[in-house]
Amino acid sequence: MTTFDEREAAFENKFAHDEKMQFIARMRRNRFMAVWASALKGETVEQARAYGQELVHTDLQNVSEDDVVEAVKGYLGNLADETKIREKMVELLVEAKEQVMAEAES
Repeated sequence: MTTFDEREAAFENKFAHDEKMQFIARMRRNRFMAVWASALKGETVEQARAYGQELVHTDLQNVSEDDVVEAVKGYLGNLADETKIREKMVELLVEAKEQVMAEAES
């Protein structure tokens, strides 16, 4: 294997690893969003878990931030507007990424 081939393989491995970490962080963010949304509605932990699974499934099917926003907006009704939902998604994605990175380092 040439040096170029080794570099190419290393780059591909890093890309695959980074994509995996992004995916894990996004799914964790979705679960965090479900907990947040359920808390706004005054629901139980079990209801939050169930909604978390539904939200993760929505993201897996559609792979679009807009679909997640619409799902949460529909779930919350008038308890939060789209701007608030998007702000919370950004905030929780940062938290999810920090957790995923910390777990990867340990």
